[in-house]
Amino acid sequence: MNEFFDEFVRAAPRVADGLWTTVLATVLGAAAALAVAFALGLPAGSPKRSVRAPARLAVEFLRGTSLYVQLFWLFFALPVLGFRLEPLACGVLALGLNFGAYGAEVVRGAVSAVPPTQSEAAVALGMGRWLRLRRVVLPQAAVLMIPPFGNLLIQLLKATPLLSLITVSDLTFQLDQLRSATGDTATAYLTLLLMYFALAALLSSGMNLLESAAAARLGRRPEGGEA
Repeated sequence: MNEFFDEFVRAAPRVADGLWTTVLATVLGAAAALAVAFALGLPAGSPKRSVRAPARLAVEFLRGTSLYVQLFWLFFALPVLGFRLEPLACGVLALGLNFGAYGAEVVRGAVSAVPPTQSEAAVALGMGRWLRLRRVVLPQAAVLMIPPFGNLLIQLLKATPLLSLITVSDLTFQLDQLRSATGDTATAYLTLLLMYFALAALLSSGMNLLESAAAARLGRRPEGGEA
């Protein structure tokens, strides 16, 4: 164990680079997933079949295929088709598409959970469709979206080690290099577990604060808050 930590200290700059890559992939992947979630989730809840059907098909395809396969398809098949992305960009795109499809269901469910009377009241006030969506429906739906989005964010973080398979030097890649150098598998992966746990705890705390702020803005208390 001492040999591992001695090597860990010597490799600290490389480990820090790997940690930064993991954080960057998580943040960019979450931003891409959020964009995909709204781009597919809002039309997926449309009453018009011509709008709803293509969005539902895209969601089911992205949810029904493996992130692992999507990642390798983007990395190896796109260059054959004439498109080449950097490995990190490829990973962010795969994370965004896969987790965005799950997020689309969160968006659709949260929007449909807003009482119809809210929209009816907005119509009575003369608000157009997009103004109703932006000023009435989405602010209330956002409070409902945050907890499941928090779960997806943690899942996305835990999926980032897959990027090491397409040559991205993330945290898992760097700790695996240390494991190979020292032969101390147990300590290397225990360290990796604790580092991912710390990142997940930070993300979870941030999402809890965001939920509290969104609920307070609407004059509500988040679930589990004191009466």
